[in-house]
Amino acid sequence: MLKINNLHAEIKEEGIEILKGINLEIKPGEVHAIMGPNGAGKSTLSAVIAGKDDYEVTQGDIQFEGNSILEDAPEDRAHKGIFMSFQYPVEIPGVTVTNFIKAALNETRKAHGLEDLPAKELLALVRENSEKLSIRKDFLGRSLNDGFSGGEKKRNEIFQMLMLNPKLAILDETDSGLDIDALRIVADGVNSFKNEGNAVLLITHYQRLLDYIKPDFVHVLADGKIIKTGDKSLALELEEKGYDWLLN
Repeated sequence: MLKINNLHAEIKEEGIEILKGINLEIKPGEVHAIMGPNGAGKSTLSAVIAGKDDYEVTQGDIQFEGNSILEDAPEDRAHKGIFMSFQYPVEIPGVTVTNFIKAALNETRKAHGLEDLPAKELLALVRENSEKLSIRKDFLGRSLNDGFSGGEKKRNEIFQMLMLNPKLAILDETDSGLDIDALRIVADGVNSFKNEGNAVLLITHYQRLLDYIKPDFVHVLADGKIIKTGDKSLALELEEKGYDWLLN
């Protein structure tokens, strides 16, 4: 599904190289977790896959379903099935959660030559997915992320993921700022999303998220490179030892 080959990327305005040769392959049905110290390049990697304009790829390639997406705009990548939850979601006063997701969903359908989703089907889908995340009806009428707590923002992003049903979901520190109850709800939402036809890439600092969302692979990213790959046990080892044993 996603194949990254020798990816190098830098911050456009500063010319500072952040990614220094990333190689990664994610197949349908898989969950990959990327862990690593602060400044390692984890969030940069997710932003580059999604096509964020702050970064420039200087070498290598990103292929999605067999085709390079380096020249694709972020919205084209989204229409192809790449979803990214941001570490710091933007606030959009005056645009409700429901209206935002309606517009996003119908834009994706339009890109695939489909008609807008009928209102009755949309409302049924909203009801089904909001219930999975214990989202109240009044929440759906609030302005997007405006005045939301950290936990509400994260829950809303998972709601958007369930509604859009992408092929690849990139979750950048979805567990950040969540208490244990919110973490369980968000994890349940991610687990209900997973199937053999899609894939999940988790960016996280903490092993605790992986108690609820079981990864097939755990990668350690440091200084712009993946320096070690393992299974769930690697995350437990990192929790116990930290990163120094890998970096020295």
